[in-house]
Parts: sequence; structure tokens; C-alpha cells
Amino acid sequence: MENSLTNPAANSKRRVLAVLISVALFSITSVQSAPAQTLKVLHNFNRLGDGIGPRAGVIMDADGNLYGTTASGVYGYGTIFKIDTSGKESLLHIFVPENGEYPWAGLIVDANGTFYGTTFYGGREKATGTVFSADASGHFSVLHAFNGSSDGFSPYAGLLRDASGNLYGTTSGGGSYDSGIVFKLDPAGKETILHSFGPGNYDGGNPMGGLVTDKNGNLYGTTYSGGDGYQEGIVFKLDSNGKETILYAFTGESDGSQPQGNLIRDDSGNLYGTTTDGGLNPYGNGCGTVFQLEESGHITILYTFKGVVGGGPDGCHPVAGLVRDQDGNLYGTTRQGGISNCRGGCGTIFKLTSSGKETVLHRFAGGDDGWFPHGGLLRDSAGNLYGTTFGGGYYDKGMVFKFTP
Repeated sequence: MENSLTNPAANSKRRVLAVLISVALFSITSVQSAPAQTLKVLHNFNRLGDGIGPRAGVIMDADGNLYGTTASGVYGYGTIFKIDTSGKESLLHIFVPENGEYPWAGLIVDANGTFYGTTFYGGREKATGTVFSADASGHFSVLHAFNGSSDGFSPYAGLLRDASGNLYGTTSGGGSYDSGIVFKLDPAGKETILHSFGPGNYDGGNPMGGLVTDKNGNLYGTTYSGGDGYQEGIVFKLDSNGKETILYAFTGESDGSQPQGNLIRDDSGNLYGTTTDGGLNPYGNGCGTVFQLEESGHITILYTFKGVVGGGPDGCHPVAGLVRDQDGNLYGTTRQGGISNCRGGCGTIFKLTSSGKETVLHRFAGGDDGWFPHGGLLRDSAGNLYGTTFGGGYYDKGMVFKFTP
């Protein structure tokens, strides 16, 4: 086993791992409350042979079954779970170091019912993260194990899949400049590095969000750091030849800083996302923003979170991306803010109109109600929202919920 005390590369990887873990687990207004809402707990995770601490949202199949991952549980390395329409949970896979550790991102699924995802660490000796496939029968395969150097390490985000079965994603570290990469994995498991972030201050670094694409195959994403000397993160475009264009570099002021969540894209080519921190508000506490970015690079800050320290009516620190309905309304979660039962607030579910009017749909109260929703939301055709909380629930190990506005 490598000795990190004498191996600078191992030290670098451990530092990035430590920083990302501390960022991910860090816990610390014109707002209108919504009338009549219902939050239903679909599953409470527990410590006895179950998953613990889901960090990502869920996906749904045609029959209404939900699928997702937990960051820990059973052996301590995470699980893949299914929750059927009656609320019964099944574990489809239990992670061990040999096939991956800590699936911090959610899943995608193909037309045959095969799931794809990433683990932040593990996967064979000296590997530092994996890309995997799994199915509902429990068959599991490691498609790629990152080597922790030029080929990237520690994928924080999930995957994007094209019509030919190629998978696209990011790693938070590694690459030519040790600042993360964008990669492509073909159906045979061959990896192609499309972009290595860095060097210097003007490119992005440490991407923690996934990718979206347009009809021409261009990829869009964010990085948590780097960009134009401010080092507060960027929005980038990568064309089919691997050429990068920095569409926007955050300054850490009114526009926000450190985007972590996935982007979404509308039919006009506008991108929507969140920043975890930054944004100027009367309290000066930098609780994050929701933004719209045009293809020209013009940014509009749709909302700045206020989230008074110690909890408050508004949300604070949106770490996940957004979902959008047919009328252009945006829905998301904040990791903190809301009710002050938790340090810094237990988190919220919010709705934002296209004109920037925010409504807090639900304020998590801790305890049985859950706390710290890290993942994004899934919206069904009836307008119901589904998601997870990292903690809380009956056993205080996190839960899966359905919210009816």
C-alpha cells in the first residue's frame, strides 16, 4: 500500500478528497410560503443492513419504481437501492472497496433497464473511483477504474449517455494538471480524455457537477474552482473536437461562487444552474444563487438566497441542480436554511418562477422530517417532486420523500 507520508501524489489526492468531503458535509428574505403541501416519507434508511446517507436524487422507471444510491451503509461503502410503489425497498448492490466506494452521484438508466453511475473512490487496488453498470437482477460490472493520475480520480458527479452507448462524465481531480478532467467511455470501456482542466488560473478546476449536451453533441458543465483569476468556478462548453470555451467565470460577488450541481438547458439554449456560495444579500452571508446563462455568455441572476445564519425562512447553499416545468418554473433544494432546528437550518424545497419570484414549498425540520437535502429533485407528470435527505428520518440515517405541492 502507498505511504501518503512519502508519496506527494498520494498526499495531493488525499488533500483533494479531504477538501471535497469537508465541502460536501459542511453544515452550518422576500419569501412567500406555499399553502397546503404534503411531504410523504417513502423510506427511512436505517443502520441494519440498509443504506445510509443518500447524497443524490432518485430516478423513476415507467412503473413508478424509484432507484438511487446511498453514500454509506451495510459495509460502509454505499448501496444501490430500489423502492417500489408500495414503499418496499430492495438493495440491488452493496459496494465494497474492490468494486467501488462512496457512490455520491445518482444513476442514469438505458432503454434495457441497465443503470450507470460512478463511485468517488475504490475499485481494484490503487484505483481512485469507478464507472459502473448494474441491473435490477443484481448483475454489477466495473466499466472503468480510475488510476488516480493522468486519467483522473474521484468522480463526484454522475454520467451522461449518448445514443451510441458512450458515457460522458467528469472527475474532480487528476488529469494533466491535477485539476480534473472531462472523459468519454465507449461501450467497450475504453476511456478518452476530452479535456484536462488547467493549468493556471484562467481555466476551471475540480468539476463536481455532471454534463448536459445539445443536438450538436457539444457538452456543457461547471467547475467548482478556477476561472479568470477569481478562482470561483466557471461554466464551460466543450465541442465534439474537445475544444473548450469558457462561457462564464464567477466572481464570487453578486453572481455567486463554487457551482456544484448539474446544469439544465432549455429549447432556446439557455443554461440554468445554482452556485453553492456567494451572492450579495442584506445579511452578507453568501448563501448562493440561481442563474440563467445565455449562449452569448450573458448571465442573469434569477435569485439570491438569504438564509439567515442559524436558520431562517429562506434557503441557503443549493448544492444540487434544478428541474424545470413546461411553464418555465424552476424547482430545487437547498442544503441549509429554513427552520433552525439544525445548525444553519435543515434545508428547503423551493420553486422559482421565470420572473424570479421564490416560494419555499417545504422547510425541513430535522428529526422524522429529514435534514440536509444534498440531491436534486425528480418531477413526475403530475407535478409531484421526489428526492432524498442526507440525514434525519425515523432512524436519523436519511430518507426518500415524495412532495405534493
